[in-house]
Amino acid sequence: MSDKETQSKVKPESTHPAAGTDRTLDVLRFEREALRAIFAPKSVAVIGATEKEGGVGRTLLWNLISNPFGGAVYPINKRHKQVLGIKAYSSIGDVPETVDLAVIVTPAPTVPGIIKECIAAGVKGAIIISAGFKEAGAAGIELERQIAETARGKMRLIGPNCLGVMRPRTHLNATFASAMARPGTVGFISQSGALLTAVLDWSFRENVGFSACVSVGSMLDVDWGDLINFLGDDPHTHSIMIYMESIGDARSFISAAREVALTKPIIVIKAGRTAAAAKAAASHTGALAGSDDVLDAVFRRCGVLRVNSISDLFFMAEVLAKQPRPSGPRLSIVTNAGGPGVLATDTLIALGGELAELTPESIAALDKVLPSHWSHGNPIDILGDADPERYAQALDIATKDPNSDGLLVALTPQAMTDPTETARRLSAFAVTRGKPVLASWMGGKDVAAGEAILNQANIPTFGYPDTAARIFTLMWRYAYNLRGIYETPTMANSATELAPDRAQAQQILSDARASGRTLLSEFESKQVLAAYGIPTVATRIAASEDDAVQCAAAIGYPVVLKLHSHSITHKTDVGGVRLNLADAEAVRGAYRAIESAARAAKEPPPDGGKHFLGVAVQPMVKLEGYELIVGSSIDAQFGPVLLFGAGGQLVEVFRDRALSLPPLNSTLARRMMEQTTIYKALLGVRGRAPVDVEALAQLLVRFSQLVVEQRWIKEIDINPLLAAPGREGITALDARIVLHRTDMTEDQLPPLSIRPYPVQYASEWTSKSGMAVTIRPIRPEDEPLMVKFHTTLSEESVYMRYFHFIQYNQRVAHERLTRLCFIDYDREMALVVERKDPKTGENAILAIGRLSKVHQTSEAEFAILVSDAWQGHGFGVELLRRLVQIGRDEKLQRIVATILADNIPMQHVSRKIGFKLKRVESEFQAELDLS
Repeated sequence: MSDKETQSKVKPESTHPAAGTDRTLDVLRFEREALRAIFAPKSVAVIGATEKEGGVGRTLLWNLISNPFGGAVYPINKRHKQVLGIKAYSSIGDVPETVDLAVIVTPAPTVPGIIKECIAAGVKGAIIISAGFKEAGAAGIELERQIAETARGKMRLIGPNCLGVMRPRTHLNATFASAMARPGTVGFISQSGALLTAVLDWSFRENVGFSACVSVGSMLDVDWGDLINFLGDDPHTHSIMIYMESIGDARSFISAAREVALTKPIIVIKAGRTAAAAKAAASHTGALAGSDDVLDAVFRRCGVLRVNSISDLFFMAEVLAKQPRPSGPRLSIVTNAGGPGVLATDTLIALGGELAELTPESIAALDKVLPSHWSHGNPIDILGDADPERYAQALDIATKDPNSDGLLVALTPQAMTDPTETARRLSAFAVTRGKPVLASWMGGKDVAAGEAILNQANIPTFGYPDTAARIFTLMWRYAYNLRGIYETPTMANSATELAPDRAQAQQILSDARASGRTLLSEFESKQVLAAYGIPTVATRIAASEDDAVQCAAAIGYPVVLKLHSHSITHKTDVGGVRLNLADAEAVRGAYRAIESAARAAKEPPPDGGKHFLGVAVQPMVKLEGYELIVGSSIDAQFGPVLLFGAGGQLVEVFRDRALSLPPLNSTLARRMMEQTTIYKALLGVRGRAPVDVEALAQLLVRFSQLVVEQRWIKEIDINPLLAAPGREGITALDARIVLHRTDMTEDQLPPLSIRPYPVQYASEWTSKSGMAVTIRPIRPEDEPLMVKFHTTLSEESVYMRYFHFIQYNQRVAHERLTRLCFIDYDREMALVVERKDPKTGENAILAIGRLSKVHQTSEAEFAILVSDAWQGHGFGVELLRRLVQIGRDEKLQRIVATILADNIPMQHVSRKIGFKLKRVESEFQAELDLS
């Protein structure tokens, strides 16, 4: 076939007008349009509209009619023919046109019946303002169940127990708030209606505008993920702010946030840090608040910035819109007074930032323009008589210092100070080589004009320098987390290259469950670790004194004896560990002591058996390294959560640990380690050699792979994991694995918050020319291979794929390729055809096929691109065949694509797989119904 054979194009915004037009119930179109009906309705019905003063139904109706949004409003009231002078209808079914949005303000027990009536009338979306659902107890939970069951697949719902929805730009005010928000670029989502009204009131004073304001209430249907997706696609929303009390569907939130956070900042204030606040939040929303430390890990993983105050929520939305993100944590401070510089420094250091160390060249340059008694360091104190020229000269030098990642300019209004003119001079530095510039103009009316000039120049201003320093550290933390998500991992640490012995690990777990056990012995636990390539200390099991002596002699003295038990999990607590045994006599004595201690254990064995099954014999390892802990446990909302930190017997005392969600790659593993204090020691301190942190990162990748693949594991600890410099390397000295209850079924196991690498879609394949290749899902480590792949494409191949020419340097830009390689497998699936060159041994990508789901639908679009040199080998047909099967496996209902009219070979390939094609102007719309 020609080089056009396997080129097709995805149009992310395409609506494919020819697809499904003659279906009696186009579920896909409903799913796509439902949220649009809520946020941009052509008609709204207020069910429960009333003329009662102070009533929610009256306020809602008045807000809708007093802020014309370009659509019709229909009051629904069974007892009145008119409400506020507008004709009323006794039910939604009596309205003469199909209504897009129903806003329901009737008592909770009436809502299930109203939802049925709305569905029968063809209403696409509803906002349930009414309270009295799950937050009220069992009866309310049952009402929610009825509503959800009725509406599923037929109508999208916001609420219940919410304030409603505002779209200031279109003047839609479907809330009972007292005023309409100003138009702007911030999308604000709040789980508290009262807080939303308070923020709205504050926004008028601060002149802040919104693209949308949404009160989500209990999130019975539409959740964080739906709204983040919607606002992420909304061109009028530049940043998203969230007040959160509970996470709801964790996987939906994480998936949406990871997708949107790279292009639009998502800033969250999450209530419930303290136990008392978490309890209050749970009682408010009727939902579990979740572990706060785990939630921090979740936010880091998906690029969401967490703040602790309402003011910081808006500060961050402003600074991220006006200034670039810093590339590091080092801040330079220019000030005309010592005190503000000291305050800013204290805050900066306390929150993890750093003072930039001025280079000798910068100090020499500053010496030439500043008085002799300036501070000669950072903060750069240019003294109280500093005029605008001195400020400008100092800032010009500071911005050029390579050790600085950002700048803070502080001004106090002294007698010689000109705040207004200084602001004018500083405006020239608003865009400074990728470094953010913040200002603190301290004072009142004397500095107001200068503040206005700086704000107009997009330099954010703060009343106090410590506030500005705090905002800088938040900017750095946000940039650091985002970079970690899309930094290309190293191929050597790819979990898919490790080839674990999954069957062996599964057999060990199955045998334990078959015997009714949920606790593995240390020996079994280490066998599971070894199956995933995690080094363990040599261990032998002895069932008698004589066996123990023989094992010790074979291993070599000194040795360690540990209790071998299926029922005692913490051996040290019952005297089940004996160290540094130098001879046979010591081994025999230790054996007897451990046996006696086990038999004296207070808790009876859970299975009616014995605590003591013998001992494990191990070599006595010299602890010339660092004791670490690596573990995993189940979080009630997020499923398996990984832990890394300082280990040993005092692990719970020091609490030096970091959390993360599986799966990991080498970059995420390294970032996890960097969050701990012991990481600094691992790099080498006080003359000690460093630990091989890359090998440690690889071990964490393997461990995370174990956790995501062996789902029956409930808890797993490696403590201590000995990390020693040089050839001694990294060894698991002890391990503990607890399984889920034996009466659980596989579908009852806690779900993963992030979908792991789909190994089930990887397999070998032989082309029609006899070439052996691997077809597998793409992974983040593939970015270097994708760069090489794009060197093999002709201009015509690129045009056939994208419908326009894209320069090579644009196609291989890191920011672009990370989006293509680091994908969310819940949202899209990309398969690559990989071949190892028999001469060089190097791997190369020959073709790629992608299946991208359309938000809020059961539809996906495919695209395929094949290297020019490898066209005609059948890769396009095989990729499309596999993508279609993946679509079926993923429960999609339809797959579509757009193909150029002159791309006849690709049209032939599509028809060969079963697609129906229809011409629309200069393109063909391809469709395959999977339902």
